[in-house]
Amino acid sequence: MRLVIARCSVDYAGRLTAHLPSAPRLILVKADGSVSIHADDRAYKPLNWMSPPCTLKEGTGDEEGVWTVINKAGEKLIITMEEVLHDSSHELGVDPGLIKDGVEAHLQELLADRIETLGEGYTLIRREYMTAIGPVDILCRDAEGATVAVEIKRRGEIDGVEQLTRYLELLNRDPHLAPVRGIFAAQEIKPQARVLATDRGIGCQVLDYDALRGIEDDKLRLF
Repeated sequence: MRLVIARCSVDYAGRLTAHLPSAPRLILVKADGSVSIHADDRAYKPLNWMSPPCTLKEGTGDEEGVWTVINKAGEKLIITMEEVLHDSSHELGVDPGLIKDGVEAHLQELLADRIETLGEGYTLIRREYMTAIGPVDILCRDAEGATVAVEIKRRGEIDGVEQLTRYLELLNRDPHLAPVRGIFAAQEIKPQARVLATDRGIGCQVLDYDALRGIEDDKLRLF
């Protein structure tokens, strides 16, 4: 990963155009080729970014200090450096991925054993399907044979939807799996996470831990 802190302006040219005026910013260049520009006031969300696959060209001569990032669609992210305050590179290696707590790990195991919980005709491909950025909790097929990636959380929040979005972006590049859709599954899904998932075409599934374990509800019933 390369970390650059610089006073810069940024222009995006693609389906839309956008401009960030000159200001100090953090630029992240990751090993997967992605480039993102960050401010110091909005948590993890970048001001602008270019997802892989893309290429980064650093200008020389009259274009020195101008970075041009181009993706496969021909969209451009142009970063004009005015002053570089810091520039360093670090080898992070392969990330082991998020380690589930006991409940999440057990939810994954139970759902894999009862994959029909997601819908009639669902079949399991495998648990912990490895990608370049970590394992997908469950990869399965629906009744029509389409590939489905499932991310499981005990408590479903926005970061889980973001994680599944990154997995789907990678999985859909594999012609043997594409098209791949996603399901965000949790014991509880926060309203903001549900809205974001729906906006991205990701389904939501609330999981009943006791029902998956085969424990009957002890509330009084009429029948």
